[in-house]
Amino acid sequence: MGSRAAEALRRLAAELAGAAAERLAADTGARAAGGLTFMEVCGTHTMAVSRYGLRDLLPAGVRLVSGPGCPVCVTAMRDLDLVVALARVPEVTVVTFGDLVRVPSSRTSLVEERAAGADVRVVYSPADAVAMAAAEPARQVVFVGIGFETTAPTVAAAVLEAQARAAGNFSVLCLHKTMPAPLRALLQLGETRLTGFILPGHVSVITGTGCYEFVAAEFGAGGVVSGFEAPDVLESLLMLARQREPAIEIQYRRAVHPEGNPVAREFMARVFEPSDADWRGLGVIPGSGLAFREAFAGFDARRRFSVEPGEPLEPKGCRCGDVLRGALDPSGCRLFGLRCTPETPVGACMVSSEGSCAAHYRYRALDDDGRGLA
Repeated sequence: MGSRAAEALRRLAAELAGAAAERLAADTGARAAGGLTFMEVCGTHTMAVSRYGLRDLLPAGVRLVSGPGCPVCVTAMRDLDLVVALARVPEVTVVTFGDLVRVPSSRTSLVEERAAGADVRVVYSPADAVAMAAAEPARQVVFVGIGFETTAPTVAAAVLEAQARAAGNFSVLCLHKTMPAPLRALLQLGETRLTGFILPGHVSVITGTGCYEFVAAEFGAGGVVSGFEAPDVLESLLMLARQREPAIEIQYRRAVHPEGNPVAREFMARVFEPSDADWRGLGVIPGSGLAFREAFAGFDARRRFSVEPGEPLEPKGCRCGDVLRGALDPSGCRLFGLRCTPETPVGACMVSSEGSCAAHYRYRALDDDGRGLA
């Protein structure tokens, strides 16, 4: 980082310190709660905060925690077990993004199943899976759809493409989740008194900001949609600290507009409808997932294949769920950096490139929370 960029960060940090002090002086509730606690709910923000060592720049009285922003991390164990069960069906090729391959399920992982002979492949786009199905009509190609509103439109588009190409051997295991719902669940839970959220940039490109208004209107918390560079995150924290009345604002104005992307949302709405979804650490949240509309039921891998994944088993001692709720810093888990590392992960939060535990471990020398290896 150049001297000019470093000076800009120092300036933002100084402004944040001043704004936080003023806010705490005026906000008796925040003082009683021990300060201002903000949560980011985007895996890219999670990695950026640790990579740039931004926690070291936070003033006294300001705390930044990570929430359920990593799609792989929030996938429930039962759903991971279902993915593995599908991989064991002889005629099935399971296709997914790279992060999911190493995530432990109850008893194994996709990488272990592949070593044992399962046909598991990694792609960069769901359209690649459609092309694979067209090229190999003797195989049943199941794409595992994981992600928030950022990736769901591309999966919907792939389903429409498969329909147009009459690719009857293509289906999707839809594990998609939608972002606003867990924010409500966290605020209702009240486990951590949250002053506000750094809202996800990529998701908000699609959704716009109207879906977050309840955060301020119903719960009195603020929200700022942030970009992903160090100055973006610090400026977003500064905007949150300066709010005297809770509001939803956009820092990432170069990419996010209040109305979002209606075309992408139309793709999602055409193929999917809201459904209940099980979140690691939060349980079942009504209306927080996506399921196939009846018109596209033929592409639903859940209906196409009857598999029994067995009773889910959570890894003993893993605190990933607590980390995803912001109730525990990664180093507060006794497994962190000892039994659980990126090379030998116990929980999903240590596997994904967007996982909070992976971010803290990789950049622990820059993070003020470096107790994990003690």
